[in-house]
Formats: sequence, structure tokens, C-alpha cells
Amino acid sequence: MKPVDPRLLRHARATRGFLVGSVLLGLLNAGLVIAQAVLIADIVVGSFQQGLGSDELTGSVALLAATAVGRALVSWLTERAAHRAGAAVKSELRTRLVEHAAALGPGRLDHRRSGELAVLAGRGIDALDDYFARYLPQLGLAVAVPAAVLAVILTEDWVSAAIILGTLPLIPLFMVLIGWATRAHMDRQWRRLSRLSHHFLDVVAGLPTLKVFGRARAQVENIRAITADYRRTTVRTLRIAFLSSFALELLATISVALVAVSIGMRLVHGELDLHTGLVVLILAPEAYLPLRQVGTHYHAAAEGLSAADEVFGVLGTERPRPGTGTAPDARTADLRLERVTVRREGRAGEVLSRVDLTLRPGETVAVVGPSGAGKTTLLNVLLGFVRPEPGGRVLIGDRDLADLDPASWHRQVAWVPQHPHLFAGTIAENVRLARPDADDAAVLRALRDAAADADLPPGRRVDEGGAGLSAGQRQRVALARALLTERPVLLLDEPTAALDGLTEARVRETLRRAAGGRTVLIVTHRPALRDLADRVVELLPAGAAGALPAHGSPDAADGAGGAGAT
Repeated sequence: MKPVDPRLLRHARATRGFLVGSVLLGLLNAGLVIAQAVLIADIVVGSFQQGLGSDELTGSVALLAATAVGRALVSWLTERAAHRAGAAVKSELRTRLVEHAAALGPGRLDHRRSGELAVLAGRGIDALDDYFARYLPQLGLAVAVPAAVLAVILTEDWVSAAIILGTLPLIPLFMVLIGWATRAHMDRQWRRLSRLSHHFLDVVAGLPTLKVFGRARAQVENIRAITADYRRTTVRTLRIAFLSSFALELLATISVALVAVSIGMRLVHGELDLHTGLVVLILAPEAYLPLRQVGTHYHAAAEGLSAADEVFGVLGTERPRPGTGTAPDARTADLRLERVTVRREGRAGEVLSRVDLTLRPGETVAVVGPSGAGKTTLLNVLLGFVRPEPGGRVLIGDRDLADLDPASWHRQVAWVPQHPHLFAGTIAENVRLARPDADDAAVLRALRDAAADADLPPGRRVDEGGAGLSAGQRQRVALARALLTERPVLLLDEPTAALDGLTEARVRETLRRAAGGRTVLIVTHRPALRDLADRVVELLPAGAAGALPAHGSPDAADGAGGAGAT
């Protein structure tokens, strides 16, 4: 671990001022340490060698008390500044993480689990407290105090200075060696915590299903096993922390003992006066103390730095520069994909390969194809969540989607994903997200059109993620949300996959009515929805040979590079 992660300086401006303040407070503390050592030596020598009385030593004692108060005040200021800087940095990093994740969109973040992002935004960033409250302030002291103390000792006794100069570098050397082992353990610990969090969230979300199939107890055992693994990793990491602290303490103690023995021998032989010996002996431990404390606080900071690596991994994901243009009116504009190729992180090969497709205003097109062919990715491309590789483009009328303001385009699009997300609240509140100004009658009409009026009353409350609702119910709420918007483009990803035949027939009739005047793209495997479409396009996996032949008029045939119309 680097003493100061440069990415924190880049992403968190509050860090820069705090570092400067830490060094300045460290220098002030070094001055007080030196003054305290000199005053103690003055008092001891004056009392035992020079026979000075209490009246003559009153000034020195008062100054010594003042330096003690000053050191306490500097310590308080350092801690206060550390907590304020830590709070500012955490707030700034958390805001940047959430904004960046939102800007990346689901198309670029679907390889990251929601549990991992939740831990990063919460526990992960909170773990930086120790880094700012303990490690960085001590790092400021480690820069200022040893240098100032060594400079004073060098002017007083070059032999002691030579001993300190020879042994002092051993402490950071051992810190680096121990730190490498500790960092590896902390990285493993953080990965286990992320795995535990994600698994726990999945179990909670799927608890009704697990209970139905009698698998809840098995998942409890899985969580218990993961928790025990995390506990063992934590104990192993603490063992390394304690051993490293012991090693650093032992090294510093032996170094100070060498200085003390040297001073004692020279005092006995009259080669060194008592005042100088006391000043050097009092200052010698202060030269080692800040470095020892840095080594100790390193372990408190290591977890936060491991989490920060993950945070910077998200922040380092390239975010496409949004356009600024206004999207053309989708009621009159064609939607065209030209030679669209998409590659995804963690997946070999191409998801989409040189796909050409045109959607005309008011047209309903069904997209079919085997699993993994890229049908959902095609919708993400149309939504602007995923950008095609260079050479491909998405056109709204004659405007490239990459040049348009995403909000301007999204205001014209209603989208029903394959796995819609519902928020904690009532059914009506979830439907009204699409149009906050909609009245109760409009919400009821949208629910009725989505065949959700019988079993999903508007006042019914649902938990986060739609927990407690079936997959089909969640789909119908999402469909009602999309229908409420009355937007000119409707993108549907398997909207009836979890519906029974009767409910699907109702939804099919609703979609037939809703398609009037709208451009509709339906990803489906269901024959009923295929029959609803003006045109059916088969999307084959990238690299598959050919496509189904086009039937019907030539105008209906969009089939280059992996897409064919039937």
C-alpha cells in the first residue's frame, strides 16, 4: 500500500488540504516535543546538579506545563481535522460512486452484483474512517517529528544521531515487508465480505421461493459457513497485525536501548554532560514513536484501502461522454441500427455482430432468437445504456444517439425490462414513478390495461425489489408503469414470460391497442406476441452462420450480420 493513494487526491479534494494541515500540525508537535525535552533536562539538571530551588525553577515548570497542554491541543486539533476531512472525503467519494454508477447505467454495471455495490457505498467507504482519523495524521507526524528530532540530536550528540540514523530506516523497511502480507490478507477478507453480503441479499430476496422448496435451512447453513470463513480470515489478519506491532516495538526498543547504553557509558567516563544526555535520551524514543504508530495504524487503514481499490475500480470504468443534442420526435423518426457490434467485459467474443435493423414510426417489431443471442443487449443499445463498437451507430431520424442528451431521448421511451425492479411502497407509487402527476384514475386504468387490477390494488404495499410478489405480478406492475407514460417508443423485454395464458391474452390485447401510433419493439419467445407484430426479426448469436430467410415484402427484410426478418 502506498503511504498516500494518489487516487484519493484525485477523486477527493478534501484530502489535499488535510495532508498539508497534518504536516503543519506535525511540525508544531515536533517543536513542542523538543521544547519539552529541553525543559525536562533543564529542570533535572538545575535541581540535582546546580541546586536551584523551587522559586528559580517555577518558570521552567510553567513552560513545561504549557508545552504539555500545547501537545494535547495539537493532538485534539489533529483528530478533529481528521474526522472532518474523513467525513468530507467519504461524502465526496460516495457521491461520485453513486453518480458514476448511475451514469454508467445498467448496461455497463450488470457484471457487478448489487450486493457488492451496496457494500462499497456503505461499509466500504465507511472503512476509510481509520485511514483518515488515524493513519494519515500519524503519517504527517512520521514525516515531521523524526526529521526535527534527529536534527536537534545531531547538534547535541553526533554518536547518538548516528545510531538513530542507522536503525531508524529499519522500521519502515519492516513495515513494507509486513504490509505486503497484510494487504493480501485484507484483500481476501474484503472479497469474502462482499461475497457474504451478496449471498445474504440474494437469500433474503428469494426467501419465499426457498421456503416453498424447503431449501431455506440449507441456505442458512451456507451463510453460516461463509460467516465462519470471514471470521477465520479476520482472526488471521489480526494475528499478523499483532505480530507486526510486536516486531516494530521490539526493534524500536532495542534501538533506543543502544542509544541509552551509549549515553550511559559516556556519562560514566565523563565524555558527555548530563543535560545533553537527558535531552538526547528523552528525544530518542520520540524519533521512533511516529513510525511505530504508522505501522500500527496501517492495519486499521488496510481494510479501507482495500475497499477504496474497489471503489476506484468503478470510478475508473470509462464513462461515455453524453451528448447534448435534442432527440428528434420519435413519432415521425425512424430508429436505425447500422452495423452495430457490442463486446462485453468478461465475455469472450461479440454479443452483437454487425447488426442492421430499422424500426419505422408506428411499427411493431418482435425480436426472437435463442438465449444468449443478444436480444436484451439490443434493447440496451437502443436505450443508450450500451454503446456499439466504433463503426456502428444508432440513429434517431438522422441524429446519432451518441450525440443526443440521454434524458431527451429517455423522455420518449417507455421500457419494461425482463426483471423489473420495484421499490418499497405501494403499487400506485411504483406505477406513478413513470408519471408523478398522474391521477388515481390514470393509475387504475394503467393497472387494468396491464391485467393487474384484480390482484394488485393500488394501495397494496410491497417490499424493496418487489419481494412478496410473483414474477408475473412484478412484470404487470412494470407494464402498467410503461403504459402510464404514453410515450411514442415502447421497448418490452419478455413482458409475458411469467404470465398464464388468460392473463397473457389480456396483455396481448392491451399491447395491440397501445401499439397504435407507437413504435414498439418486443423481445419474446411467445407465439402470441409474435403474431401481434408487423414484422418478426430473428437475432442469431454472433458468429452463427446466416439467418432465417425473409418472408413478405422486401421492405420488411432487415437482416444483415446476425439479424433476419420473417
